[in-house]
Amino acid sequence: MDEINFEHFLAVDIRVGTVLRAEEFPEARKPAVKLWVDFGTEIGVKKSSAQITDHYDYDILVGKQVMGVINFPPRQIGPFMSEVLILGFMDTNGSVILAVPDKLTPNGSSLC
Repeated sequence: MDEINFEHFLAVDIRVGTVLRAEEFPEARKPAVKLWVDFGTEIGVKKSSAQITDHYDYDILVGKQVMGVINFPPRQIGPFMSEVLILGFMDTNGSVILAVPDKLTPNGSSLC
């Protein structure tokens, strides 16, 4: 793995947000969920497509805090424009487990 310097790390803007809405995404090639995440007043609500269907039902996602990279360019995924990358880790089966703060954190807070 290539090493990066601290400036590279600082260039990645990772923020905390709260899921406001989660919907099925049947048009996605791989099973995914459409999310609307509130990243606070400075950033606002952003959309994301997340491949998290193995561990998360729609109803438990609403109100959950998640971490996302907010400074990647938007990406068209089928008919849906994904504006942020929601972060997670692969479990032993290759399914995504969300990266989340362990305590309630203000929306829009930066990873430091």
